[in-house]
Amino acid sequence: MFLGITYGVLMTTHGFPFWLPIVTSLVIYTGSMEFLLVGILSSSFNPLSALLTAVVVGARHLFYGIAMLGKYRNMGWKKPYLIFTTSDETFSVNYSARIPRDRHVDRGWFYFWVSFLDQMYWVVGSAAGAVFGSLITVDISGLDFVMTAMFMVIFLQQWFQDGTSLRHVLTNHVCELIGVVGSLSALLVFGPERFIIPAMAIILVLLLAIRRPLERGMKPKEQQ
Repeated sequence: MFLGITYGVLMTTHGFPFWLPIVTSLVIYTGSMEFLLVGILSSSFNPLSALLTAVVVGARHLFYGIAMLGKYRNMGWKKPYLIFTTSDETFSVNYSARIPRDRHVDRGWFYFWVSFLDQMYWVVGSAAGAVFGSLITVDISGLDFVMTAMFMVIFLQQWFQDGTSLRHVLTNHVCELIGVVGSLSALLVFGPERFIIPAMAIILVLLLAIRRPLERGMKPKEQQ
């Protein structure tokens, strides 16, 4: 909700109508791209650049989809909505949740309500930020850094949840290490302006290469 408020404030302080962040929160619903949308709509219209930006920023959802293949299997009519609402926060909760395997807890409805409530928090926050944004007169430079901070919190939350000892680093943090090493390697080779797409490609190839060993290692954990 706090991120949504930030987004709503940024939109209205850049001169957009209060209803626009609410509509984009409902139909676009991809936080990081919505933050970038403020700059895209404020600059000269360049549809190709907007498309490439959206593809690059949204490429991380390829990894979310791969990770959630098993969890979202056989979800029926809920599956399209679960796919649409797989934001960073929703993925973090649904992927790491340990749902009791008994008849009193329906996994599909658990995933659905987490996804639905996350989107509503974002919509309500955006609406509140849009209203408050028209009243703000202070300098808000750097406010959009909140999205970067959120990604760091999600990363650290996953890291601490999977363990912090040396043994855990070598067994439970393979995906995180691939992400860090792949990104740093691409940054050193291609530079800060062009490293994102190569980094995504490196990470995707490496994750696909070790997918089966990872799945075999996760089975006992999933059964607990």
